[in-house]
Amino acid sequence: MPDFTQWPSFPFEGDLHVKQLDDPVPVEPPRKGEGLRECTACNAPDDAYIWVGERWRVRAMDRPTGLPMVLILESRTHLDLGDLPNLLAAELGVMTVRLERAIRSLDGVARVHVNRWGDGSAHLHMWFLARPYGRLQLRGTFLSLWDSILPPISEAQWRENLALVAAWLAEFGGRPLAEPPRIQWQAPSSLMAQSAAADAAAAEAAAVSVIEAAEEIPEPSPDAAADVDAAQGDTASTPDEVSPGGVVAAGSAAPHSDSTAGSDEPASAADETSGGTTAGASTPGTATSSKQASGTPTPAIAGTVTAPANARSVLDDRDDDASDDATKGHQ
Repeated sequence: MPDFTQWPSFPFEGDLHVKQLDDPVPVEPPRKGEGLRECTACNAPDDAYIWVGERWRVRAMDRPTGLPMVLILESRTHLDLGDLPNLLAAELGVMTVRLERAIRSLDGVARVHVNRWGDGSAHLHMWFLARPYGRLQLRGTFLSLWDSILPPISEAQWRENLALVAAWLAEFGGRPLAEPPRIQWQAPSSLMAQSAAADAAAAEAAAVSVIEAAEEIPEPSPDAAADVDAAQGDTASTPDEVSPGGVVAAGSAAPHSDSTAGSDEPASAADETSGGTTAGASTPGTATSSKQASGTPTPAIAGTVTAPANARSVLDDRDDDASDDATKGHQ
């Protein structure tokens, strides 16, 4: 077995065996947004995101997961990472730092892992995963797997975290769309019954994790799918569970789910940025909510949230050569 199965961060234990590697295919199947395949990111309206700008958007999962925060940074333009022009490439660095700082400012977050896979979708999307403070067993490369294993955080905390991140980003421009949960005042006698009902509902709901997200699950080619169907007809054995590095645990099925984005309703952001420098930014310290479209995964409860007082643009560092190049000499 590979050495990483003995790491403290490896999520599984027990008898494992290495999955047999398939033969390479001569032509890889198209990703979402390639060929005739529709791009879900291009068709998603702004209301499906927690923050939107002129050239970038940030979205969350459709429900809480095991980690304190999981967010995705996307470009508005249908480009992959290696296709970005110099302006967007420079802005990607600025947006990555801003979003990492915003997530790390949340209570209970120790580190923020930034990942880019891109095997499922051709539209650029960067993953930001928050590691809980003090959870040393979650350090390292298996954090995305632990997100599927840990129990989901409360929806109220999740919505509050989303609103704080959106407000932080809005300090530098753009439009925050996530709002904090409304406080529901109830009699003390009803709190116990409500808590029990909420726990039962959370236990029944299946959280969509990073690994189960549609953008990161490459779909098999038609020939491979036919081979799988034929193999399933010849045997009654239970499929194996996939683990990182090609290691699988016998006796359980690997997760494979799909999610779709909203309708084609593009909208422009309220700000204009150039090389990461923002014009027309929102009033510092306050993020004003916008009306949400019903049926979207983005929280849409009225409220006002104040960004952290120590929020500061990464472009304020005049020694940052990359930022200077991106903004063409303007701070």
